[in-house]
Amino acid sequence: MKNILVTGGAGYIGSHACKALKAAGYTPVTYDNLVTGWQDAVKFGPFEKGDLNDRARLDEVFAKYQPAAVMHFAALSQVGEAMSEPGRYWANNTGGSLNLVEAAVAAGCLDFVFSSTCATYGEHDNVVLDENTPQLPLNAYGASKRAVEDILKDFGAAHGLRSVIFRYFNVAGADPEAEVGEFHRPETHLVPLVLDAIAGKRDALTIFGTDYDTPDGTCIRDYVHVCDLVDAHVLGLKWLEDGNGSQVFNLGTGSGFSVREVMDKAEAVTGQKVPCNTGPRRAGDCTKLVSGSTRAVTDLGWEPRRSSLETMIADAWKWHKTGHYEA
Repeated sequence: MKNILVTGGAGYIGSHACKALKAAGYTPVTYDNLVTGWQDAVKFGPFEKGDLNDRARLDEVFAKYQPAAVMHFAALSQVGEAMSEPGRYWANNTGGSLNLVEAAVAAGCLDFVFSSTCATYGEHDNVVLDENTPQLPLNAYGASKRAVEDILKDFGAAHGLRSVIFRYFNVAGADPEAEVGEFHRPETHLVPLVLDAIAGKRDALTIFGTDYDTPDGTCIRDYVHVCDLVDAHVLGLKWLEDGNGSQVFNLGTGSGFSVREVMDKAEAVTGQKVPCNTGPRRAGDCTKLVSGSTRAVTDLGWEPRRSSLETMIADAWKWHKTGHYEA
């Protein structure tokens, strides 16, 4: 079984990726500093605690496991924090990733799957994004991720590193078997916030803006089930194993759901009301952000099978009722 180094494997998406990798016949080796991840989420392969900016530790882990590829999820990802503390994002997301890429190349590990973001595109309101949409990030989160994409391209030209880059927006849902799930402190994602309000873990959900030019007045975002998302990452790994060159793929449904649609579906799935308040729009929020995935479907054979709103919420609710991690 090939070893795959999974940075951020103790986090939400990374832990699901580790389960998918194990199911596909790989051994996922989690590398995580546990700043936002949870050791309890590491269930499918070895765990190595370490920071991306610790080159000696990275070299030690590469030498120990000799991974066939890197799957890189580890990153800071809070947009508000990125606006107020950009230095953290450049140091961790970009500096740490550069360190990781250099360590991988030094170890002869030249296949690299990178979890990027549609935030690299910036504000392109009410259009379906594709891989050729201009990248004009609005904050240090999107900019730091775009810089990593540039690093991968440069190391490809200089050292033969081959990369698959995935850009996507909102990830939702959880492992249908509830072995791992979404657990952030603090929580900022809409689906778990809605479920927290239903479960009484918070007083109410706040809807930021009800006067958008959408059918119900609330903004629309694209959501992809976390299991569909990590399936794409495994397909990206196989793409590289098959000898294909570096490529960028957007992952999305191309449609999206409004805040109220998410709330309504959560009420239907759980049979409970969502207590909510309304507030003003947040600065920088667009009316509608969705991403297409034609290239991923055509080239990778990817199919987002679980990305219906009902399935995403039902899977998240199953985890939400029973799942948690201990610090």
